[in-house]
Amino acid sequence: MKLQFIGAVHEVTGSCTLLTACGKNILIDCGMEQGENIYENPGLPIAPNAINAIFLTHAHVDHSGKIPFLAANGFEAPIYSTQATYRLCRIMLMDSAHIQMFEAQWQNRKNKRSGREPVEPLYTTDDAEAALKLFAPCEYEKSYSVFDGIEIRFIDAGHLLGSSSIEIKVTENGITKTLLFSGDIGNVNRPLIRDPKMPPKADVVVVESTYGDRLHPSRPDYINQLTNIIQTTFDNGGNVVIPSFAVGRTQELLYLIRIIKEKHLIKNHDNFPVWVDSPLAVEATEIYNDTNLIDYFDEETLELLDKGVNPIKFRNLNLAVTSDESREINFNDEPKIILSASGMCEAGRIRHHLKHNLWRKECTILFVGYQAVGTLGRKIIDGATDVKLFGEEVHINARIEKIDGISGHADRNMLLHWLASMPEPPRVVFVNHGNDRVCDDFAKAIEQELQYTATAPFPGDGFEIGDTVVQTEVGTRRLVDKKAHKTQVANSVFERLKMSGDRLAQVIEQNRGGTNKDLAKFADQITALCEKWQR
Repeated sequence: MKLQFIGAVHEVTGSCTLLTACGKNILIDCGMEQGENIYENPGLPIAPNAINAIFLTHAHVDHSGKIPFLAANGFEAPIYSTQATYRLCRIMLMDSAHIQMFEAQWQNRKNKRSGREPVEPLYTTDDAEAALKLFAPCEYEKSYSVFDGIEIRFIDAGHLLGSSSIEIKVTENGITKTLLFSGDIGNVNRPLIRDPKMPPKADVVVVESTYGDRLHPSRPDYINQLTNIIQTTFDNGGNVVIPSFAVGRTQELLYLIRIIKEKHLIKNHDNFPVWVDSPLAVEATEIYNDTNLIDYFDEETLELLDKGVNPIKFRNLNLAVTSDESREINFNDEPKIILSASGMCEAGRIRHHLKHNLWRKECTILFVGYQAVGTLGRKIIDGATDVKLFGEEVHINARIEKIDGISGHADRNMLLHWLASMPEPPRVVFVNHGNDRVCDDFAKAIEQELQYTATAPFPGDGFEIGDTVVQTEVGTRRLVDKKAHKTQVANSVFERLKMSGDRLAQVIEQNRGGTNKDLAKFADQITALCEKWQR
């Protein structure tokens, strides 16, 4: 059995780990990188059609966003997740595909004017649809035998509706070993969803470290903080603009705003409007209203539903779906709350709302979630005085606020407590999904405070899991060349070309033993193709 770390190693996003066991190649997550890329990522060492399954911890794009890309390049195997994760992926992956296509169209208009070659989207809506057909939804706490010798179980991670830690039992040569992938561990006492379940016994643990270097403040009074920000901003005649992840965070904020409205805490602005401006968030909100998914909610939410109270709906909640509806929001002078994606301000309609509101001193931009290094949201929080939006410099006059503690991630102590709750110490803990220094520091904290063996792998590092855990591959420690990275992102189709080459090599090997006539014809076709494209 072997583990190879591909993505979100010494980085926060792009989660992807390759497990090779019982003759099968299995990916745990296949996410998209967001924000700043620190280390060169070697990519998958196998072609997509050589992957036998994907085990998906949750629906966030930094864990699921590259799955349609695999489907576009030959991947046809099952994707195991919870039912709620599948439901959320139906909207998140389609939304991601629309973004890929839109950005490629926008880039190609610029390229045409400048005489550059056109680019292709990383994947299309057709690719996302193909990927969604591969999902095999599962339930929490039920064991599934997915291959001979491989059994999996999904455990509530408390991060997002349907989010999971995944227990993987592998039996080879009569010996069973257990691996546990934490996924993203959630914060506690959050609206709507349950707290994370404590982990079972495992030989090997892969644990995230997003907040591995920080502590959440003592639980703040979210209602009071949010009320004060809204009241002050509305009294000044401004809007409260909240960059918010469309799935999870938006619904939690609607839960809090419902309470504020029910208690009439905002004075002189009775029945103030709240806009959710994200087609993805609108669809996700409907999923949170689906009674078929009530098994994923916490007890408080279930009690509200039993009383006939919708926990995330209230008077003057407005849902913007079309572009025209989105544009109209900023041409209405009435003070309002605008919730829009994406949460890190890297894409989506939030960028239009920032353009219209950042320069206005009477407005407030309120951040309620993690902002990765290199993202627009992080630049604003860190005190930027000017930002560029749609090619235009925008000076920041608005008040910038942040409510700490509204986080979907467990902090350092919560992560350590989660690990310490294991019935027995694991043989090794691999730390991933954290900023460069954080991964190393959190691995040291695990060793010093829990006396567990821990290490923070780099992209491409591989480990044989046997009687001992032995590193078999040393990956890259090379930092990304920023200029080269921009070129790579703009021309993502080259990655598809490389994967097609890997697939061709596999097809060649599969034809070993064919007739001389067929092999000669195949060779001539490949030679002709090479001569056509050789430069």
